[in-house]
Amino acid sequence: MTVPPKRPRKSPRKVKSGQPTAAAGGFEPLKTERLTLRPLHPNDAESLHRLVNDWEVTRTLQEIPYPYPRSLADDWIASTVEQLADGTAYHLAITGQDGPNEMLVGVVGLRMDRTGRTARLGYWVGRAYWRHGVATEAARRLTSWAFANLNVDLIVAEVADGNEPSRAVLRRVGFRQAGIGMRTSLTTETEHMVTVFEASRDDIFGRTEPPAVDPETYPAGAKPLLLVVACALVDLDGRVLLARRPEGKKMAGLWEFPGGKLNPGETPEAALIRELKEEIGIDVAATCLAPFAFASHEYESFHLLMPLFICRRWKGNPTPRENQTLIWVRATKLSEYEMPPADKPLIPLLRDFL
Repeated sequence: MTVPPKRPRKSPRKVKSGQPTAAAGGFEPLKTERLTLRPLHPNDAESLHRLVNDWEVTRTLQEIPYPYPRSLADDWIASTVEQLADGTAYHLAITGQDGPNEMLVGVVGLRMDRTGRTARLGYWVGRAYWRHGVATEAARRLTSWAFANLNVDLIVAEVADGNEPSRAVLRRVGFRQAGIGMRTSLTTETEHMVTVFEASRDDIFGRTEPPAVDPETYPAGAKPLLLVVACALVDLDGRVLLARRPEGKKMAGLWEFPGGKLNPGETPEAALIRELKEEIGIDVAATCLAPFAFASHEYESFHLLMPLFICRRWKGNPTPRENQTLIWVRATKLSEYEMPPADKPLIPLLRDFL
Protein backbone atom coordinates (compact mmCIF):
# COMPACT_ATOMS: atom_id res chain seq x y z
CA MET A 1 0.00 0.00 0.00
CA THR A 2 1.04 3.62 -0.43
CA VAL A 3 1.97 5.84 2.48
CA PRO A 4 2.05 9.62 2.90
CA PRO A 5 4.80 11.87 1.50
CA LYS A 6 7.97 12.22 3.53
CA ARG A 7 8.24 16.02 3.71
CA PRO A 8 5.87 18.71 5.02
CA ARG A 9 3.77 20.67 2.53
CA LYS A 10 4.98 24.25 2.09
CA SER A 11 1.68 25.89 1.16
CA PRO A 12 -1.38 24.35 2.81
CA ARG A 13 -4.62 24.50 0.82
CA LYS A 14 -7.76 26.17 2.03
CA VAL A 15 -9.98 23.83 4.01
CA LYS A 16 -13.39 23.10 2.51
CA SER A 17 -16.57 23.98 4.38
CA GLY A 18 -17.52 21.33 6.90
CA GLN A 19 -14.07 19.69 6.91
CA PRO A 20 -12.92 18.83 10.45
CA THR A 21 -9.37 19.90 11.26
CA ALA A 22 -6.97 19.64 14.16
CA ALA A 23 -6.86 23.42 14.35
CA ALA A 24 -10.66 23.61 14.71
CA GLY A 25 -10.96 22.14 18.17
CA GLY A 26 -8.67 19.12 17.88
CA PHE A 27 -9.03 15.70 16.27
CA GLU A 28 -10.94 13.22 18.39
CA PRO A 29 -9.21 9.80 18.32
CA LEU A 30 -11.16 7.04 16.56
CA LYS A 31 -11.83 3.88 18.52
CA THR A 32 -12.41 0.29 17.46
CA GLU A 33 -12.90 -2.81 19.58
CA ARG A 34 -9.12 -3.24 19.98
CA LEU A 35 -7.44 -0.17 18.50
CA THR A 36 -7.14 3.59 18.76
CA LEU A 37 -6.42 5.77 15.72
CA ARG A 38 -4.96 9.07 16.89
CA PRO A 39 -2.74 11.88 15.59
CA LEU A 40 0.97 11.08 15.58
CA HIS A 41 3.14 12.66 18.28
CA PRO A 42 6.87 13.49 18.15
CA ASN A 43 7.52 10.81 20.77
CA ASP A 44 6.16 8.19 18.32
CA ALA A 45 9.21 8.65 16.09
CA GLU A 46 11.40 6.00 17.71
CA SER A 47 8.73 3.29 17.56
CA LEU A 48 7.66 4.31 14.06
CA HIS A 49 11.25 4.08 12.81
CA ARG A 50 11.73 0.67 14.40
CA LEU A 51 8.57 -0.73 12.79
CA VAL A 52 8.87 0.72 9.29
CA ASN A 53 12.64 0.27 8.87
CA ASP A 54 11.97 -3.35 7.96
CA TRP A 55 12.35 -4.63 4.40
CA GLU A 56 9.37 -6.96 4.75
CA VAL A 57 7.20 -3.94 5.59
CA THR A 58 8.56 -1.45 3.05
CA ARG A 59 8.99 -3.70 0.01
CA THR A 60 5.30 -3.45 -0.98
CA LEU A 61 5.07 0.29 -0.29
CA GLN A 62 5.75 2.91 -2.94
CA GLU A 63 6.74 6.15 -1.31
CA ILE A 64 9.25 5.47 1.45
CA PRO A 65 12.93 4.60 1.11
CA TYR A 66 14.73 1.62 2.55
CA PRO A 67 16.76 1.85 4.71
CA TYR A 68 14.57 4.44 6.40
CA PRO A 69 16.68 7.14 8.14
CA ARG A 70 15.78 7.86 11.74
CA SER A 71 15.61 11.64 11.08
CA LEU A 72 12.96 11.03 8.43
CA ALA A 73 10.54 9.77 11.09
CA ASP A 74 10.75 13.13 12.90
CA ASP A 75 10.28 15.11 9.68
CA TRP A 76 7.34 13.05 8.52
CA ILE A 77 5.52 13.18 11.87
CA ALA A 78 5.91 16.98 11.86
CA SER A 79 4.36 17.07 8.37
CA THR A 80 1.35 15.01 9.50
CA VAL A 81 0.60 17.54 12.24
CA GLU A 82 0.55 20.39 9.68
CA GLN A 83 -1.59 18.43 7.22
CA LEU A 84 -4.07 17.42 9.89
CA ALA A 85 -4.38 21.05 10.97
CA ASP A 86 -5.17 22.30 7.46
CA GLY A 87 -7.38 19.36 6.50
CA THR A 88 -5.27 18.19 3.55
CA ALA A 89 -4.45 14.77 5.02
CA TYR A 90 -5.41 12.61 7.99
CA HIS A 91 -2.47 10.37 8.96
CA LEU A 92 -3.04 8.53 12.21
CA ALA A 93 -1.08 6.25 14.48
CA ILE A 94 -2.61 2.80 14.96
CA THR A 95 -2.15 1.94 18.62
CA GLY A 96 -3.15 -0.90 20.92
CA GLN A 97 -2.79 -1.68 24.58
CA ASP A 98 -0.17 -3.91 26.17
CA GLY A 99 -1.60 -4.04 29.66
CA PRO A 100 -1.62 -0.41 30.87
CA ASN A 101 0.83 0.68 28.16
CA GLU A 102 -0.01 2.05 24.73
CA MET A 103 1.97 0.56 21.84
CA LEU A 104 2.35 1.78 18.27
CA VAL A 105 1.24 -0.91 15.81
CA GLY A 106 1.30 0.92 12.46
CA VAL A 107 -0.05 3.91 10.54
CA VAL A 108 -3.22 4.52 8.51
CA GLY A 109 -3.95 7.66 6.56
CA LEU A 110 -6.00 9.54 4.01
CA ARG A 111 -4.61 12.15 1.67
CA MET A 112 -7.13 14.55 0.09
CA ASP A 113 -6.99 15.61 -3.54
CA ARG A 114 -7.24 19.29 -4.49
CA THR A 115 -11.01 19.19 -4.82
CA GLY A 116 -11.53 17.61 -1.40
CA ARG A 117 -13.94 15.13 -3.00
CA THR A 118 -11.53 12.19 -3.40
CA ALA A 119 -9.14 10.76 -0.82
CA ARG A 120 -6.34 8.22 -1.12
CA LEU A 121 -6.07 5.56 1.56
CA GLY A 122 -2.74 4.16 2.74
CA TYR A 123 -1.67 1.99 5.66
CA TRP A 124 1.07 -0.24 6.97
CA VAL A 125 1.40 -2.45 10.04
CA GLY A 126 4.54 -3.62 11.84
CA ARG A 127 5.51 -7.21 10.99
CA ALA A 128 4.96 -8.44 14.55
CA TYR A 129 1.26 -7.53 14.23
CA TRP A 130 0.52 -9.14 10.86
CA ARG A 131 -2.28 -11.69 10.50
CA HIS A 132 -4.25 -10.28 13.44
CA GLY A 133 -6.78 -8.24 11.43
CA VAL A 134 -5.18 -4.93 12.43
CA ALA A 135 -5.05 -3.42 8.92
CA THR A 136 -8.66 -4.35 8.19
CA GLU A 137 -9.90 -2.94 11.49
CA ALA A 138 -7.99 0.33 11.09
CA ALA A 139 -8.80 0.85 7.39
CA ARG A 140 -12.49 0.11 7.93
CA ARG A 141 -12.71 2.59 10.83
CA LEU A 142 -10.97 5.44 9.02
CA THR A 143 -12.90 4.86 5.79
CA SER A 144 -16.23 4.83 7.61
CA TRP A 145 -15.30 7.97 9.56
CA ALA A 146 -14.21 9.80 6.40
CA PHE A 147 -17.45 9.26 4.50
CA ALA A 148 -19.47 10.36 7.52
CA ASN A 149 -17.38 13.43 8.43
CA LEU A 150 -15.50 14.69 5.37
CA ASN A 151 -16.73 15.96 2.01
CA VAL A 152 -15.38 12.95 0.11
CA ASP A 153 -17.40 11.07 -2.50
CA LEU A 154 -14.72 8.49 -3.33
CA ILE A 155 -11.77 6.84 -1.59
CA VAL A 156 -9.11 5.11 -3.68
CA ALA A 157 -6.24 2.80 -2.75
CA GLU A 158 -3.45 1.05 -4.66
CA VAL A 159 -1.94 -2.36 -4.03
CA ALA A 160 1.41 -3.48 -5.47
CA ASP A 161 1.34 -6.58 -7.63
CA GLY A 162 1.72 -9.67 -5.45
CA ASN A 163 0.54 -8.05 -2.22
CA GLU A 164 -2.41 -10.38 -1.72
CA PRO A 165 -2.93 -9.59 1.99
CA SER A 166 -3.65 -5.93 1.18
CA ARG A 167 -6.04 -6.92 -1.59
CA ALA A 168 -7.92 -9.02 0.93
CA VAL A 169 -7.98 -6.14 3.43
CA LEU A 170 -9.57 -3.76 0.94
CA ARG A 171 -12.16 -6.27 -0.20
CA ARG A 172 -13.15 -6.97 3.40
CA VAL A 173 -13.57 -3.25 4.06
CA GLY A 174 -15.83 -2.87 1.00
CA PHE A 175 -13.52 -1.63 -1.77
CA ARG A 176 -13.93 -2.89 -5.33
CA GLN A 177 -11.28 -3.31 -8.01
CA ALA A 178 -11.35 -0.40 -10.47
CA GLY A 179 -8.31 -0.90 -12.71
CA ILE A 180 -4.57 -1.36 -12.94
CA GLY A 181 -1.63 0.98 -13.49
CA MET A 182 2.13 1.33 -13.40
CA ARG A 183 3.94 3.20 -10.62
CA THR A 184 7.57 3.94 -9.82
CA SER A 185 8.52 2.74 -6.35
CA LEU A 186 10.81 4.92 -4.23
CA THR A 187 11.52 1.82 -2.17
CA THR A 188 12.82 -0.37 -5.00
CA GLU A 189 13.51 2.39 -7.60
CA THR A 190 11.73 0.29 -10.22
CA GLU A 191 8.39 0.39 -12.04
CA HIS A 192 5.80 -2.11 -11.00
CA MET A 193 2.15 -2.85 -11.58
CA VAL A 194 -0.51 -1.81 -9.07
CA THR A 195 -4.17 -2.66 -8.75
CA VAL A 196 -6.41 0.33 -8.12
CA PHE A 197 -9.32 -0.10 -5.71
CA GLU A 198 -12.06 2.38 -4.91
CA ALA A 199 -15.05 2.73 -2.60
CA SER A 200 -18.01 5.07 -2.51
CA ARG A 201 -20.32 5.91 0.35
CA ASP A 202 -22.77 3.25 -0.88
CA ASP A 203 -20.00 0.62 -0.98
CA ILE A 204 -19.22 1.22 2.69
CA PHE A 205 -22.65 1.93 4.18
CA GLY A 206 -24.89 0.15 1.66
CA ARG A 207 -27.71 1.50 -0.46
CA THR A 208 -31.08 2.55 0.90
CA GLU A 209 -33.37 -0.46 0.79
CA PRO A 210 -36.71 -0.16 -1.05
CA PRO A 211 -39.92 -0.61 0.95
CA ALA A 212 -41.37 -4.11 1.14
CA VAL A 213 -44.26 -4.78 -1.25
CA ASP A 214 -46.65 -7.65 -1.90
CA PRO A 215 -45.48 -9.18 -5.20
CA GLU A 216 -48.97 -10.55 -5.86
CA THR A 217 -50.62 -7.12 -5.86
CA TYR A 218 -47.76 -4.91 -7.06
CA PRO A 219 -47.50 -4.25 -10.82
CA ALA A 220 -44.75 -6.22 -12.53
CA GLY A 221 -41.66 -4.10 -13.21
CA ALA A 222 -42.89 -1.17 -11.11
CA LYS A 223 -40.63 0.34 -8.49
CA PRO A 224 -41.85 0.52 -4.88
CA LEU A 225 -42.78 3.98 -3.64
CA LEU A 226 -41.04 5.19 -0.48
CA LEU A 227 -42.84 8.04 1.27
CA VAL A 228 -40.83 10.21 3.66
CA VAL A 229 -41.44 13.66 5.08
CA ALA A 230 -39.00 16.49 5.82
CA CYS A 231 -39.02 19.91 7.44
CA ALA A 232 -37.11 23.12 6.79
CA LEU A 233 -36.82 24.69 10.24
CA VAL A 234 -36.23 28.44 9.78
CA ASP A 235 -34.94 30.55 12.67
CA LEU A 236 -35.40 34.27 13.33
CA ASP A 237 -32.35 35.10 11.20
CA GLY A 238 -33.75 33.24 8.20
CA ARG A 239 -31.31 30.34 8.54
CA VAL A 240 -32.29 26.74 7.78
CA LEU A 241 -31.37 23.76 9.96
CA LEU A 242 -29.49 20.91 8.26
CA ALA A 243 -28.61 17.58 9.82
CA ARG A 244 -25.65 15.44 8.74
CA ARG A 245 -26.35 11.71 8.72
CA PRO A 246 -24.07 9.98 11.23
CA GLU A 247 -21.57 7.22 10.67
CA GLY A 248 -23.17 3.81 10.18
CA LYS A 249 -26.38 5.05 8.54
CA LYS A 250 -27.23 4.88 4.85
CA MET A 251 -25.88 7.95 3.03
CA ALA A 252 -23.81 8.85 6.10
CA GLY A 253 -22.03 12.18 5.73
CA LEU A 254 -24.72 13.81 3.56
CA TRP A 255 -26.69 16.80 4.82
CA GLU A 256 -30.48 16.71 4.85
CA PHE A 257 -33.60 18.32 6.26
CA PRO A 258 -34.80 16.64 9.48
CA GLY A 259 -37.59 14.12 8.98
CA GLY A 260 -38.09 10.48 8.17
CA LYS A 261 -40.37 7.67 7.02
CA LEU A 262 -44.07 7.51 7.72
CA ASN A 263 -45.36 4.69 9.87
CA PRO A 264 -48.40 2.76 8.63
CA GLY A 265 -51.51 4.91 9.02
CA GLU A 266 -49.57 8.11 9.85
CA THR A 267 -50.26 11.44 8.19
CA PRO A 268 -47.22 13.44 6.98
CA GLU A 269 -47.79 16.01 9.73
CA ALA A 270 -48.01 13.38 12.49
CA ALA A 271 -44.89 11.63 11.19
CA LEU A 272 -42.97 14.90 11.10
CA ILE A 273 -44.00 15.87 14.62
CA ARG A 274 -42.82 12.45 15.84
CA GLU A 275 -39.54 12.54 13.88
CA LEU A 276 -38.62 16.05 15.03
CA LYS A 277 -39.16 15.01 18.64
CA GLU A 278 -37.13 11.81 18.24
CA GLU A 279 -34.29 13.26 16.15
CA ILE A 280 -33.71 16.73 17.59
CA GLY A 281 -35.89 16.97 20.70
CA ILE A 282 -38.27 19.75 19.71
CA ASP A 283 -42.06 19.97 19.97
CA VAL A 284 -43.97 21.17 16.93
CA ALA A 285 -47.71 21.73 16.54
CA ALA A 286 -49.41 20.65 13.33
CA THR A 287 -50.67 24.22 12.84
CA CYS A 288 -47.04 25.42 12.63
CA LEU A 289 -46.21 23.11 9.73
CA ALA A 290 -46.75 24.80 6.36
CA PRO A 291 -46.65 22.58 3.24
CA PHE A 292 -44.05 24.08 0.91
CA ALA A 293 -42.93 21.73 -1.87
CA PHE A 294 -42.20 18.09 -2.59
CA ALA A 295 -39.40 16.04 -4.09
CA SER A 296 -40.00 13.15 -6.48
CA HIS A 297 -36.85 11.19 -7.23
CA GLU A 298 -36.20 7.84 -8.87
CA TYR A 299 -33.50 5.74 -7.23
CA GLU A 300 -32.16 2.49 -8.64
CA SER A 301 -34.58 0.20 -6.82
CA PHE A 302 -37.39 2.49 -5.61
CA HIS A 303 -39.06 5.85 -6.15
CA LEU A 304 -38.98 8.42 -3.36
CA LEU A 305 -41.70 10.97 -2.70
CA MET A 306 -40.87 13.56 -0.03
CA PRO A 307 -43.18 16.40 1.02
CA LEU A 308 -41.22 19.33 2.51
CA PHE A 309 -42.81 21.51 5.18
CA ILE A 310 -41.59 24.85 6.53
CA CYS A 311 -41.71 25.54 10.25
CA ARG A 312 -40.83 28.82 12.00
CA ARG A 313 -42.20 28.10 15.49
CA TRP A 314 -41.37 25.25 17.85
CA LYS A 315 -40.63 24.55 21.49
CA GLY A 316 -37.16 23.57 22.70
CA ASN A 317 -33.67 23.89 21.27
CA PRO A 318 -32.75 21.54 18.40
CA THR A 319 -30.31 19.02 19.88
CA PRO A 320 -28.80 16.00 18.08
CA ARG A 321 -30.24 12.83 19.60
CA GLU A 322 -29.03 10.31 17.00
CA ASN A 323 -25.32 11.24 16.78
CA GLN A 324 -25.97 13.51 13.83
CA THR A 325 -24.39 16.95 13.34
CA LEU A 326 -26.67 20.00 13.22
CA ILE A 327 -25.87 23.30 11.56
CA TRP A 328 -27.80 26.49 10.77
CA VAL A 329 -27.22 27.61 7.17
CA ARG A 330 -28.16 30.72 5.23
CA ALA A 331 -30.47 29.90 2.32
CA THR A 332 -27.92 31.30 -0.12
CA LYS A 333 -25.31 28.83 1.22
CA LEU A 334 -27.41 25.64 1.15
CA SER A 335 -25.99 24.52 -2.21
CA GLU A 336 -22.51 24.32 -0.64
CA TYR A 337 -23.57 21.31 1.45
CA GLU A 338 -23.65 17.90 -0.21
CA MET A 339 -27.16 16.47 0.04
CA PRO A 340 -28.97 13.35 -1.20
CA PRO A 341 -30.11 13.63 -4.84
CA ALA A 342 -33.78 13.91 -3.82
CA ASP A 343 -33.11 16.99 -1.64
CA LYS A 344 -31.13 19.01 -4.17
CA PRO A 345 -34.06 20.30 -6.31
CA LEU A 346 -35.60 21.79 -3.17
CA ILE A 347 -32.63 24.10 -2.56
CA PRO A 348 -33.37 26.76 -5.23
CA LEU A 349 -37.04 26.82 -4.17
CA LEU A 350 -36.07 27.51 -0.56
CA ARG A 351 -33.44 30.05 -1.57
CA ASP A 352 -35.94 32.05 -3.64
CA PHE A 353 -38.61 31.85 -0.94
CA LEU A 354 -36.43 32.91 1.94
